[in-house]
Amino acid sequence: MNIVEPGKLAGEQLRARIAWYYFVAGMTQQEISERLGIARVRVNKIAGQLRADGSVIIDVRLPLASCVELEERLREAYGLASATVVPALDGDEAQRRVLGEAAASILDALFTDGQNISVGWGRTLSATIKQLRSRRLCDSSVISLMGGLTRGSETNTFGVSTELAKTLGADCYYITAPVYCSCVESREFLLRHGGVNEVMERARRSDLSIVSCGDLTPRTPLTTIASVRDRLPQLKECGAIGEILGTFLDARGVPIDHELNETVIAMSPEDLKKVPDSVLVSGGLYKAEIIRATLVSGYVRHLVTDEAVAQRLLQDV
Repeated sequence: MNIVEPGKLAGEQLRARIAWYYFVAGMTQQEISERLGIARVRVNKIAGQLRADGSVIIDVRLPLASCVELEERLREAYGLASATVVPALDGDEAQRRVLGEAAASILDALFTDGQNISVGWGRTLSATIKQLRSRRLCDSSVISLMGGLTRGSETNTFGVSTELAKTLGADCYYITAPVYCSCVESREFLLRHGGVNEVMERARRSDLSIVSCGDLTPRTPLTTIASVRDRLPQLKECGAIGEILGTFLDARGVPIDHELNETVIAMSPEDLKKVPDSVLVSGGLYKAEIIRATLVSGYVRHLVTDEAVAQRLLQDV
């Protein structure tokens, strides 16, 4: 995999990459020096110049030509309204932070008063919300797109939706049900319950949805809960490569035939497709295939991902 060729970086592109790595990803100057194959003193000098000449204020204002090219190709290949590509980084936490920064910029332009804004869960979305500018959206609401877990977490649907509502000064609506029911009959009973059904219907009327997706490795929080973990061999046998909003998909983006998909309490991918603006924020090569599956089925209109994933998505298209 050839993400970047340090020897060919020069001028503004070198400055832009150092800006991303240092000011957004939080890498040390020594780490940047080793990654780009240049002297640490040169990294220090450029970082200082970036602050002095106004290139770095709050966000990074220098686009990376390689990322811009990938964005244009992704939009064309998958029929997206927009695509944002950030540098690929070593380490999931650093990558999530950079993805969150980029996603926050996209969302800042999409937020307006009077919106129904629905949100999924996960560490990438939690990182995104932390980067958002606080404001008050009049007559707006935040709706969780999935049922929750029995344990508290900032990445749980309740934590993510609460934090987003607080940031936007909006009302918040929760799906007060588990993400997976014990059987189809239990799911049908809960969906007949007035409160759950009302929130699910409100979610389907979303103006803007913010989601992530996960693969089938332990890196995805959903795979660590017992109801999923115990069924992973079955899911793989059925052709699952990952999930979006708790629905497991095959490589074509089609929901697989499995009981978990019949008992999930969440917006369906088909309903997500009907939302006017839907933003997928997800990165890391281990997620490339589930991201591709989500895109080929047209479930989302906007994508925020990293260079390595973008390059993989554009292979053989």
